[in-house]
Amino acid sequence: MSDKTVGEPAGAPADKAPDRAAEAGLSVPPRHRNGTARLLIGGLVLALLVLVPVAAGTGAYPVPVGDVLTTVQHHLGLGGSSLDRVTESVLWNVRFPRIVLALLVGASLGCAGALMQGVFGNPLAEPGVIGVSSGAAVGAVAAIALGLDFLGTWTVSVLAFVAGLGTVLLVYAASRSGGRTEVVTLILTGIAVNAFAGALIGLFLFFADTAAVNQIAFWQLGSLSQATWPKVLAVLPCAALGLALAPWYARRLDLLALGERPARHLGVEVERLRMVLVLVIALLTAAAVSVSGIIGFVGLVVPHLLRMVAGPGHRLLLPGSALLGALVLLAADLAARTAAAPAELPLGVLTALVGSPFFFWLLRRTRRRQGGWA
Repeated sequence: MSDKTVGEPAGAPADKAPDRAAEAGLSVPPRHRNGTARLLIGGLVLALLVLVPVAAGTGAYPVPVGDVLTTVQHHLGLGGSSLDRVTESVLWNVRFPRIVLALLVGASLGCAGALMQGVFGNPLAEPGVIGVSSGAAVGAVAAIALGLDFLGTWTVSVLAFVAGLGTVLLVYAASRSGGRTEVVTLILTGIAVNAFAGALIGLFLFFADTAAVNQIAFWQLGSLSQATWPKVLAVLPCAALGLALAPWYARRLDLLALGERPARHLGVEVERLRMVLVLVIALLTAAAVSVSGIIGFVGLVVPHLLRMVAGPGHRLLLPGSALLGALVLLAADLAARTAAAPAELPLGVLTALVGSPFFFWLLRRTRRRQGGWA
């Protein structure tokens, strides 16, 4: 994918088309591309299969990996035997829901980031740009500060999801002009809405009591410590739908990387594609943020790590980003709950500590390759 924003000027030289095609991953030999995809996807799946039992067995109550595999086999009806009551409770009521939620949230954020960068044609784009994270934060903060509990323990998550999705729809509607939505307008509108959402959060914090302020601060830092099977089931439909839809648009995203005008000539309905994918991004991100709080930089860093290894083709980038996002967030959550034991580091803080230096390096690398921003 090109480092430039989608949409070349009308007078762009025609001889740049082959270069843009190569950057979009359209000129890679199919056999080589398929081989790389299989190898990379297989490696990510293998890494997940290794990390999941390790994460399940690691913590304040250690469980041998062999016992983890034994109880999983037993519950799946593949043999094995049940463990003692305490170990079974720790694994199935605490560790496994948290691991599955980490996989779903990480996959959703990673895939949403890859889609975002494809839609915007910019490697520095991430899901928060269109206001979904800040909108979800407003919904959650409002529920906490106002003491709303009409949905019981689900109130914060549901309001966060609805507010995040609604914010994206607002940003998209406000960006449309003459039946079209330009990328620059979408970005600037998202920035304005993010600023307004920040002001609303500040107002809620000002009027909230001490207990609510502490709860709001904890939610904004991001964490999976409240993971339960009902929360997993709440995220699963949205994550599954978004992750299933994303690969269908891989080829059209590759064509969009050539620029809006060439993509239209090749049969891509750019405006419709952008609208659908913005909704998919919002669905994935809002679902993830509603149960985990704000976890930054996963949607930015993960697609770049994968792109450096396997190139910019979206046929591999989208499923690969989902798998790598799941792997990264599971590893980060494992580090968050073990690095400062018995205390637990906020997951969003940990991802920001790692992601911020990467983002800074990415800015310098992009600037150097383009010869400056002017």
